[in-house]
Amino acid sequence: MATVLKNNGNLLLVEDDESLAQWIGDYLLSHNFTLFHALDGEQAITLFTEHTIDCVILDLNLPKLSGFEVCQYIRQQQQIPILMLTASNEDNDEITGLELGVSDFMHKPVRPRVLLAHIQALLRRAMPTANEHLQFGCLSINKTSRDVKLDAHKIELTANEFDLLWLLASQAGQIVSREALLKSLRGLEYDGFDRSVDISISRLRKKLGDTAQPSNKIKTIRAKGYLFNQHAWQHN
Repeated sequence: MATVLKNNGNLLLVEDDESLAQWIGDYLLSHNFTLFHALDGEQAITLFTEHTIDCVILDLNLPKLSGFEVCQYIRQQQQIPILMLTASNEDNDEITGLELGVSDFMHKPVRPRVLLAHIQALLRRAMPTANEHLQFGCLSINKTSRDVKLDAHKIELTANEFDLLWLLASQAGQIVSREALLKSLRGLEYDGFDRSVDISISRLRKKLGDTAQPSNKIKTIRAKGYLFNQHAWQHN
């Protein structure tokens, strides 16, 4: 597929199914994105290093290098949105992806309007905001550098974990519903069964030392959602 230059953002589509890549590419080009297409993992890394990419649409099963390997490479270089496409329904694949820094998942078959909504949501989340730094006692969160420090020690978070923490911390003291978190993070409506937010909250708590039972720093508000407790970070 030829690269066509548009103006809504630079997308890297990594998909070895040429017919699928063609209609995805045509649809995204019709919405004024710049599109680069890779047929395998090695070509994806080459295109990523040669161009400025705003968002990666990444198939899981690829020739030469897997989607996980491509994701890992990109995350070592840059914190940009990565949307993974998969035909698998295995929870372990999604968990592995989140641990490696996948920003969002979509299951095949892909619906074009839904794909576009996911990409637009990811690009909005990646845009700079007016307040780029939050400080709560011993916890420091910098959105520009995507650094999190606890008692001056850097905490390594996946892209998904950072975005989740930022969403909660920027609304400190307010209850944020699972529905709102899922919608903001992944562009999806909550169906009552998706547990990805709960999994990410659990991992985030462990990394931030929020080990009390019940949790005191990121509180679970029964039947309502989660609340970031801005007063609980004076001592780790």
